[in-house]
Amino acid sequence: MPYVNIKITKEAVTPEKKAELIKGVTELLQNVMGKNPQTTVVVIDEVDTDNWGIAGKTITERRKKGL
Repeated sequence: MPYVNIKITKEAVTPEKKAELIKGVTELLQNVMGKNPQTTVVVIDEVDTDNWGIAGKTITERRKKGL
């Protein structure tokens, strides 16, 4: 039973895009690894941009600076 955890920043991702991502990951595991889609679990965690950092700066700071 595959378990996939996807972490993305919380920046207005629509429910439709999340559903597309879940479907795509499930299909990828089926096509590449032969995994049963009925037992494939995909979880999307949305992380606030203040709680995600790169190179010593939060994503919020980086977005303000256009990085």
